[in-house]
Amino acid sequence: MSGNRRKAFLVSVALVSGALLMTACQDSDKAADADAARGASSATASGDAATPSGASDADSGQGSGAAGKTSGATGRGSADGAGSGADTGNGKREPVGQRCGANDISWNTRSETRAGGYILISAKAKPGITCVLPAALPTVAFGSDGTEAGPAEQAVGEQITLSGNTTAYAGVNPKSTNGDGGKELDSIIVAVGDDDPDPVSLKVGTITVDEPVVTNWHTSATDAVPFG
Repeated sequence: MSGNRRKAFLVSVALVSGALLMTACQDSDKAADADAARGASSATASGDAATPSGASDADSGQGSGAAGKTSGATGRGSADGAGSGADTGNGKREPVGQRCGANDISWNTRSETRAGGYILISAKAKPGITCVLPAALPTVAFGSDGTEAGPAEQAVGEQITLSGNTTAYAGVNPKSTNGDGGKELDSIIVAVGDDDPDPVSLKVGTITVDEPVVTNWHTSATDAVPFG
């Protein structure tokens, strides 16, 4: 064997031997790591088996704390809710009590001659009832087609609490036009808002209805005149 070929052979043997040695070392290291991992796993399993009761106690304590926090949050929510109110439309909020329904009220109507003639509606709580008329127009409708009165005032009024002798008034102009048109009716339907489930029918005598308008609720009859 020539010198060059022998030298190349020895180099090849050295490389292969080195590769085998590295593989053996890696296999040894992996085996050691595997043994170490199995030892750690056994220790962990043993430790876990010894402490489930303590973990359960800790979890139970945390749960009680969470329940306490939830209860406190609920209490704060109730306190915040007590301060809520209705928007009056002028940047103010007023406390909200039990809202009136039409069946909570004793109603009355009478014809007035001011402002070309109108119908004055008066509302008083029935005995033993205290309720709130919201800061909104009363719902007043006419005839079988339900023609509804529009607003006679530009601004929204204030809510009124009805109790005892407190009386609220609203004025209805059944005909706000100057022409001869309109329909002849003898009653109106009144409700406290569009969602009132118990509207009432009130007799008003024969009237001509054409683009009717209604005022807000007022505590004074003189303020419930539907001008214009």
